[in-house]
Amino acid sequence: MNKIIRGKEILTSKERIQRTFAFEDVDRVALGYDTNPVAHENLCKVLNLDSKDRNAFNKHLGIDHMGARIKYNGPKIYEDVPQRTRNSEHGAITKYVQNQFGAYWDFCDFPLEDADDDVIYNYPYPSADDYDYKACADYVDYLVKEGFAIHVGDPGLGDILNTTGMIMGVEQALINIATEHEPTIHTIDKRLNLQLKRTEKILEMNKGKIDFMWLGEDLGTQHTPMISMELYRKVLKPRHQKFIDLAKSFNLPVIIHTCGSSSWVYEEFIEMGMNGVDTLQPEAVNMSPEYLVEHFGGRLVFRGCISTAGPLAYGTQKETERVCIDTLEIMSKCKGYIFAPTHSIQDNTPPENTITMYNTAYSFKKGGSK
Repeated sequence: MNKIIRGKEILTSKERIQRTFAFEDVDRVALGYDTNPVAHENLCKVLNLDSKDRNAFNKHLGIDHMGARIKYNGPKIYEDVPQRTRNSEHGAITKYVQNQFGAYWDFCDFPLEDADDDVIYNYPYPSADDYDYKACADYVDYLVKEGFAIHVGDPGLGDILNTTGMIMGVEQALINIATEHEPTIHTIDKRLNLQLKRTEKILEMNKGKIDFMWLGEDLGTQHTPMISMELYRKVLKPRHQKFIDLAKSFNLPVIIHTCGSSSWVYEEFIEMGMNGVDTLQPEAVNMSPEYLVEHFGGRLVFRGCISTAGPLAYGTQKETERVCIDTLEIMSKCKGYIFAPTHSIQDNTPPENTITMYNTAYSFKKGGSK
């Protein structure tokens, strides 16, 4: 089957997401979509869709939430690097690395690796004023008109460990954060303060139109926490709390992207006012659907749990369907579930499996039947 088969829908995407965060019944499971560019292009070819028109694609697939995207339009801060790209917000450098299935932009040439304290302390970031808020507001109005739920932020918002590693190298970032190296903490706070101010401006301009805030922080390997609870509480928690408090001041729920074995911190999240968790790699320790529902069901909204390293990438359509049904059956016990891949769908994923994934979500009925 090389087409998306949707049934009758009663709710708008906005209503569906709002009910999901309230742990209320929905007409069908809410849907999210994350993908690498090559995998997206492969899928669009099979579906006969324009890969560049994400709005039309998301409407066709029935994806329920989209981001209040905003473009940087300030002065150029970071120098160009030949055959590289640079992030306009924090200057991370990536290079294009090809493989047998496609290609990735991988981080490299870390600008703060082996830098002295003065360079780290004075590392530049944009001003919160250097973004196109009018275009953002116009896009939000379009999404509202089209019935989408809207999130502000993404897995990079509020992120400390991962983004610092992108510009400093992971090893040095972890050492400096663990030792509370003052220049490193200073540059982290400068970056987060930019994000806070920019996010507040977006929320102010779009009051009543945004449905949730999306944060990110990679906290686990496949088997263990990346950092101790003590370090989380001392360094990361008070900084994450600022974003949660901002969301709550606008009466918005908050979801956070956490890779790997991350459930060790979920009770802390609940205490902080976090409403949901994203990614949910089922193969990681204490991250299976059964474990999550048993320990946090009804207290945290779950987004993800369809592994991009399992049958979706390596199995048959039947195996993909089976894992999706099993996951939906478990997650439906507590409501509050957004069906989505654990990470971006990878380039080696057969597009037919992705189509099967979403068709299974549409055809699923509680009780495991289709």
